[in-house]
Amino acid sequence: MIPTVRRKSAGALFERFACTIACWAVILGSSAVQPTAASDTAGVFDYYALTLSWSPTYCQSDQGRNNRHQCGDGKRFSFVVHGLWPQNEQGWPQDCATSQRYIPEQVIRDVLDIMPSKSLVIHEWRKHGTCSGLSSQAYFQLTRALFERVKIPARFITPTRHVSTTTRELKRDFIKTNPWLDHAALSVQCGNRRDRANLRSLRICFSRDLKPRACGDNERRQCRAKTLIMPPVR
Repeated sequence: MIPTVRRKSAGALFERFACTIACWAVILGSSAVQPTAASDTAGVFDYYALTLSWSPTYCQSDQGRNNRHQCGDGKRFSFVVHGLWPQNEQGWPQDCATSQRYIPEQVIRDVLDIMPSKSLVIHEWRKHGTCSGLSSQAYFQLTRALFERVKIPARFITPTRHVSTTTRELKRDFIKTNPWLDHAALSVQCGNRRDRANLRSLRICFSRDLKPRACGDNERRQCRAKTLIMPPVR
């Protein structure tokens, strides 16, 4: 069975969180002061990077082959959420102080269809989510709302053969499917190879009021391979 994503309330969630984050930004003074270097204070950051991993690439790694939840027989994941990262124009906050270090089990279960690894969910909350200024429940609800806003181009949903493309073509496909995006809001990651490389992830940058925006210096260095390979789903 091909994993499905729950989308029945994505629009409502997105609108609700857009309002919430915009209001909090004013309260925190983020509209008046924009930090230019990494800070580890919860709620103090410049923008979000929604990072979507290409699961088949991960599943070819030694770590992935041992992850039965994401890479076991019949899982057939394609793009999954790696994380939602609060970012600064240069650098990023991480491991921010919070009174909520642990995530309720229900919150973890609710997000496993788009982040298919309990250990990843916990890691992402502790390293990145704690810096959002949100509770774990609100952080993962926002993660889902942003993920469900992004439509995956049809040829990347469940490819059964290797897809050969380029960084520019991949961006173009996403922009065609999501006209509200532009090239500056997308960053393709594939490592350092210049000839052929497997897609690792796609980062999509959002402002604090959840509008697409140009990515910062953290995403400037992106895939420079001539040919970008997307292994098929398993």
